[in-house]
Amino acid sequence: MTDIMTQCPIPDEECWTAALARDRSYDGRFITGVLTTGIYCRPSCPARHPRRENVRFFGDGAAARAAGLRACLRCSPDDVSRDERAVLSAIAAIKAAEQPLALAALAAEAGYSAAHFQRVFARHTGLSPSVYGRALMAERAAQALSAEGSVTDAIYAAGYSGPSRFYEANQGRLGMAPSAWAAGGKGVTIAWAVVDTSLGQMLVAATDKGVCRLSFNEGVEALEARFPNADLAQGDAKFAALLADVVAAVEAPGDFAHIPLDVKGTAFQEAVWRELQCIPTGETRTYAQLAAAVGKPKAVRAAGSANGANHVAVLIPCHRVIATGGGLGGYAYGLEIKRKILEKEAK
Repeated sequence: MTDIMTQCPIPDEECWTAALARDRSYDGRFITGVLTTGIYCRPSCPARHPRRENVRFFGDGAAARAAGLRACLRCSPDDVSRDERAVLSAIAAIKAAEQPLALAALAAEAGYSAAHFQRVFARHTGLSPSVYGRALMAERAAQALSAEGSVTDAIYAAGYSGPSRFYEANQGRLGMAPSAWAAGGKGVTIAWAVVDTSLGQMLVAATDKGVCRLSFNEGVEALEARFPNADLAQGDAKFAALLADVVAAVEAPGDFAHIPLDVKGTAFQEAVWRELQCIPTGETRTYAQLAAAVGKPKAVRAAGSANGANHVAVLIPCHRVIATGGGLGGYAYGLEIKRKILEKEAK
């Protein structure tokens, strides 16, 4: 029996908590075995919970079968690995394709209906296949535009059928024109100001699309490093109104949705940032919960890195993510500022 109990890489109590919550984010990470019924299930199985003393946890279905258990007909736990294989295969196909792939084609290849495959893909990646594909193309374009060469060549190399499709797909997303990405912000005007707040000196910078930088204890030198060829200027009346909104949001935390942003990251980073914006004011999440929320429960470290890569502090509330044990974790601008923001929100 000891050998059976040690086959799961996740601690027993964490598994039991996930099973009680029927947490789908743990599907595929471990198997719940019930010794009295001889059945093994997904953590999210809707069947009635067994008694704790009758439960053992396994790393996968093969380990459960080796212990003499059989798969639950209600939750089909072995289909989890099939889902994972289907998603990985679809991701490989999307990355290899020169043009966007239709959902129906990806689903047919996996042997699923289009609607079911869309749910499976979103559960594992946090994005639909079409959004994942578009984000991948935009990421490729941004990388190509950051290198030397023709803007048009970069657009085609990223998989777009032409410049018009690139502009259509990225309207309002990149913020800067493609040529500006290729030249370190050349031709783009970024308004900025450093203001005093209860959290210390705060740098706010914005393009005509929205806030592109909010940080503490930084000066204009930080912007010059990020956008070496941009035109950095003191803001006009429009920027002053935006700045007033930002300061108010920092001093009295709440809903920041009305403040426009001009930020860009990888597909995974942007998924993490969207999830951060869904955390209610006054609440926190752990790094593990953040990773699970974007459909990548094993990518805790990557979620932490994406959290730290946030360009606009407070407005994308990375401060609401804390360590599993309840500690503050890390913060780019120091734990004292993070503590003060959380205390403001708690009130």
